Amino acid sequence: MKKIEAIIKPFKLDEVREALSEVGVTGLTVTEVKGFGRQKGHTELYRGAEYVVDFLPKIKIEVVIADHVVEQAIDAVIKAARTGKIGDGKIFVMPVEQVVRIRTGETDEAAI
Repeated sequence: MKKIEAIIKPFKLDEVREALSEVGVTGLTVTEVKGFGRQKGHTELYRGAEYVVDFLPKIKIEVVIADHVVEQAIDAVIKAARTGKIGDGKIFVMPVEQVVRIRTGETDEAAI
């Protein structure tokens, strides 16, 4: 099993969720986060004063899936989240050793 974390632009969330659903991902966790990479923030004007916004709003999507679905899920996120502009985001893939469903006690792939 693998955990995929994808950091994407907020307005791409619905497209990414639909794309993951099409490849068989049945559940995900979404968190509103802030950060920057090469984008390095931007400047804004507020009441006549210019200030720098260092951290940009992003969405972090987390899914835990079976190994055989990983490449399909990555491709789905890339196709749905890509705008071709700086700040499209990143995808991280990590191994998951164990999953337990609290309600039933099911473990591993049965608990996903």
